[in-house]
Amino acid sequence: MLQAAVPISVPLLFLVGVGGGVGATLAMDRVMDRVDEGWTPPRVASGVLTDTHPDESSPRLATVVHYVAGTLSGPLFVWLLLAVGAVLGLGVLATAVAGAVMYPLMVGFFALVVLPRSTGVARQRLRRIRRAWAIEAAVYLIVLVPLVGGTAAVL
Repeated sequence: MLQAAVPISVPLLFLVGVGGGVGATLAMDRVMDRVDEGWTPPRVASGVLTDTHPDESSPRLATVVHYVAGTLSGPLFVWLLLAVGAVLGLGVLATAVAGAVMYPLMVGFFALVVLPRSTGVARQRLRRIRRAWAIEAAVYLIVLVPLVGGTAAVL
C-alpha cells in the first residue's frame, strides 16, 4: 500500500485557493461593470451550456457559472503553484511562473474553446468579448496570485 504524508499546509492552501477564487471573482465583478462587453463572457459560457445566444441566456445561470468557475480556478492555481514549486521550489519565482502559466490557460480556454462554441455572436463583437475576458482574467490573477503565493510562503 502506498502511503504519503501530506503536511496540513497543502489542504489549507487549497482552502485558501477556494477563498481566493471567490475574492478574485468579486474583484472581477468590479471590472466587468466598467469594461465594454464585461458581463458577456459569463453569458457566453451559460449560453454554450444551454445552446442559447449569449444575449438571451439566463443571467442567473451566467452568474452561477461565473462564480463556480472563479471559485474552482483558485484551487487550480494552487495545484499549478504546487506543481511549479516541485520543480523550482515554492517561493516568489514559482508563484510568478504559476501565474504566468495560468493566464494563457484562462484566456485560451475561453477564447479557443468556449467562445467558438457560442451560437450567433456577431463577428464584430468577438474581439471586444475576448478583450473583456483578457482584462478580467488579468484582474482575477492580480488578486489571486499574491494572496495564494503569500499564504504559501507562510504555511
